[in-house]
Parts: sequence; C-alpha cells; structure tokens
Amino acid sequence: MSGIPERGYARPDVLVDTSWVAQHLDDPAVRIIESNEDQLLYPSGHIPGAVQVDWAADLNDPVRRDYLDKAGFDALMSRIGVSRDTTVVFYGDKSNWWATYAFWVFQLFGHTNAKVMDGGRLKWEQEGRELTREIPSYPATSYDAPARDDTRIRAFKEEVLKHQAAGLPLVDVRSPAEYSGERTHMPEYPQEGVLRGGHIPGAKSVPWARAPTPRMAPSRPPPTSVPSMSRSRG
Repeated sequence: MSGIPERGYARPDVLVDTSWVAQHLDDPAVRIIESNEDQLLYPSGHIPGAVQVDWAADLNDPVRRDYLDKAGFDALMSRIGVSRDTTVVFYGDKSNWWATYAFWVFQLFGHTNAKVMDGGRLKWEQEGRELTREIPSYPATSYDAPARDDTRIRAFKEEVLKHQAAGLPLVDVRSPAEYSGERTHMPEYPQEGVLRGGHIPGAKSVPWARAPTPRMAPSRPPPTSVPSMSRSRG
C-alpha cells in the first residue's frame, strides 16, 4: 500500500501510520489514545503507553445529552497527562469509528495537535506489533482549554434545514438498514434510540463501515473510493 501522502487525501497531515506510532512509543511529547466501541479491548491488550478514553464515560455529559464541558475536558486531559503542546494520536476498533469520534470532540476544545493512526487497532494487530496489558501512569497536567466552540465543526437543526433547502449534499454514515428505516439502530443492537426510522430527505448513504478499504482497514479510503461511492449514490 502506498504511503499516506501519496493517496490523495484532503488532510494527510492528520494521519500517521503504524510505523510512525511505533517510533514514538517513548516520546514524551506524544500521547497515544485508544478509544473503542468495545471497552473490554483495551484491558485485554493495547499499544504500549496508550491510555484509554471511553467515548461514553469520558466524552459525554453524565446527565445532559451532550458532550462534556470545559471543566470535564480539562480534568480528562490532566488525568491522562496531556498538555496543550502534546501531540495526541487516536486509534481504536471498528475502522477507527470511536477513535475519530474522540478526535472530533478534542477539536471542540481547540486541541488541534491531534492525529489518527491509519488502520486503527486492526492494522496494528495484523502487523504483529506489540500489545501490553500494563496500564501506564503519567504525571497530571494543569490543562486549561479554551471555551468549547461548537460553531466551526458542528451543525445544529436550523443549519441542517438551511443546508437541505439549498440542495447541498448530506451524507448519512449509518448502516443501510438504518438509512432505509428498516431498523432504528445498528444491526445486532437493541432497536432503540429514535422515535422514527429513516433518513433526512436528500441525504445519501455512505456507511462508515464501507468507506475504509477492507485490506487492513485503513482509517480513510483510497482517493478513488469515496468519489466512486458518492457517484453510485447520486
């Protein structure tokens, strides 16, 4: 497989390969973060030095249906030993599904010094690289994030309606059955969470699970994949 810069990605700067991660395992300026759907994967074995960030317990408000606030983010970063200058590198299961979720939440608080490991946990495992059950401990930091900014990368209802009315593209990354309305949650999960099935009118279905290339499941598809998928869906 060609290197990341040669694949034609829009933002190759936010991806690092497994070799880069292996070379920075002992780099104090880098913090590797594992974020999975399956929370039992991390204790069963993880990249040496990696910390776990639980997408539900660590990144969401315990009461409101929203992400954590600034105080919660500051506390999380302090606990995992991250400063404003630390490069954080995310990886995880399900084609980096929840790793990129965590990456996105970090952007809400301005921690742009962040990257995603191409291929995720699966690629690291398939390459036979080291896993450990040892839980690392890092000195706590005094992290002071800027106020959470939802305006740059988060769209709310009224913005979506204006976007839709203008005929601009919408992409639905859920499973095909959720998109069609046949199911109200992902396959093999309890059917709960929404009152009505289906999708926003005009949205095209590009399931997250189909976007990455199956071969070692890189975190982003080759440059020809998304355009061809998009064309096939109108």
